[in-house]
Amino acid sequence: MRLIAAQFVKPFVKSNKNDFVDAEAIAEAVERKNMRFVPIKTDDQLDLQAMHRIRDRLVSRRTAVINQIRAFLLERGMVFAQKPAKLKAGMADVLENADNALTPMMRSLIGVLWDESKTVEQQIDELTDRLE
Repeated sequence: MRLIAAQFVKPFVKSNKNDFVDAEAIAEAVERKNMRFVPIKTDDQLDLQAMHRIRDRLVSRRTAVINQIRAFLLERGMVFAQKPAKLKAGMADVLENADNALTPMMRSLIGVLWDESKTVEQQIDELTDRLE
């Protein structure tokens, strides 16, 4: 089995993209004498690539959760700097201080988001340790 990178097949595509046209382009590319093929990745390489992709997705998810927390707090007049460390430092006061502008429902919802953020952070740390 041999693999051809899509960038090497693209010049042989003659019209709009569909399965038939793609197959024709691949067949034409394979027949070329000077065609370069891509080495097949080992299972270890595929595992490492999957770990990096999962970690990137978790980092994006953590950012989304933190931004949502900040947005909810901003709507209630509580402003935090964009750095996650600033939010982390102030979360204890946000969740425990009954005198702030949060309703019990909002405090509970932010607690759920904060727990999710901590879980995702733990998963990111575990993957980072594995990668190192």
